[in-house]
Amino acid sequence: MRRGACVLLAAALLAPSGCGLTSGSPMADDVRPGTVGRGEPLKGAELTVTSKSFTEQLILGAIMGIAFQAAGAKVVDRTGIQGSIGSREAVRKGEADAGYEYTGTAWITYLGRSEPIPDPRAQWEAVRKEDAKNGVTWLAPSALNNTYALAMNQANHRRYRTNTLSEVAALSKSDPGAVTLCVEVEFANRADGLPGMEKAYGMNLSARNITQMDTGIIYTQVAKGSCVYGEVFTTDGRIKSMNLVVMADDKKFFPNYNAAPMINTHTLKKWPSIPKVLDPISKKLNNSVAQDLNAKVDVDGEDPHQVALDWMKEEGFVK
Repeated sequence: MRRGACVLLAAALLAPSGCGLTSGSPMADDVRPGTVGRGEPLKGAELTVTSKSFTEQLILGAIMGIAFQAAGAKVVDRTGIQGSIGSREAVRKGEADAGYEYTGTAWITYLGRSEPIPDPRAQWEAVRKEDAKNGVTWLAPSALNNTYALAMNQANHRRYRTNTLSEVAALSKSDPGAVTLCVEVEFANRADGLPGMEKAYGMNLSARNITQMDTGIIYTQVAKGSCVYGEVFTTDGRIKSMNLVVMADDKKFFPNYNAAPMINTHTLKKWPSIPKVLDPISKKLNNSVAQDLNAKVDVDGEDPHQVALDWMKEEGFVK
């Protein structure tokens, strides 16, 4: 999960290997510069790329590593670390050089803020400013925003005709029995999850209308109509594959979790061309792209690294 972390924060701070950090292995993709990496500005660099262990992070880590290789660097692959803190601490301590991270995760989990910033650019700027003190530099963010949402199947969408969370709130008052939810245990108890959403939108849902279950099951149950609305992540590939309708967060309650490269500041000083390599790629990433790439792994069973490589070639970033 994106927001997951190792159980013992202190242990993670002392020893990132406790969250799954390993020595890594070389990335060995046969790639050449396309629209990124021209002139091989990272030739001579030895860079370690990290990520968390869920599908989207594995893809983003591979994308970053492939871009670095095309730009001339030798890359060590330390993607797939369990939880959030391990990969974060690896970059902060210089045990890894770079990885894609989420602005909301940094602001709330790493920097300890309780109130997210509604404007996505302002959220990124605040993270960038605060994290600079920790030796971590944030590059330009992408439009990819892996945050919470509610979704429903097409049949229920035709029946209830809700498109926003405000309309869901109105339905919960006019027809309380219609608003049944399938959610994770974590979402059901987080301030930036169900309790906060109910408060922000003036909902008062009955406990008997809320069923808690594992993430993967939610998508299936919503698609079947076992619950009218389900908690989803906005970049999950199953949204498209199951043809679900996502409710707009019209009051902008949920935090922004825009993906952006976090770079060890010492590494960036040594290799100042890194932003030139990564910025065009981040600019191309959005929720629709992420849903398509994630679906290739989670629905079609493809390898995350191969999915990343294919996309990089299709976009002309590498050859």
